[in-house]
Amino acid sequence: MRSHALRLRPGEDLRLVLQRTTEERELAAVCVVTCVGSLAHARLRLAGGEEVLELDGPLEIVALVGTCSGDGPHLHIALADARGEVRGGHVLAGCIVHTTAEVVLGELEGVRFARELDAATGWKELVVRALERDVR
Repeated sequence: MRSHALRLRPGEDLRLVLQRTTEERELAAVCVVTCVGSLAHARLRLAGGEEVLELDGPLEIVALVGTCSGDGPHLHIALADARGEVRGGHVLAGCIVHTTAEVVLGELEGVRFARELDAATGWKELVVRALERDVR
């Protein structure tokens, strides 16, 4: 696994930066290794549906997990407010960095992630494929 470390600055969109980084660096299969930082605002899709939770910060990022590929990211986050109460969900565009977000991504070698519609779930789900090797 090859690592990629990023520091996001105030006002940047967490989801969009991770998506852009994956595309610009042409990373085929990425996992989030770790993330610490804070958000000024969060937009999360809650479990099991379409409901969107919007939270104003500052919010501490206590966990970020997920995968990224050219087909986009699939990220879940846990955020703590000033009372230490934790909320979480699926990261949507609009999760805006407050002071910083320090992210380490792991690039998996030999595979490519794709997202394809799964008839059983109704969602675009992860498909893992072996990378074809250039044989010369």
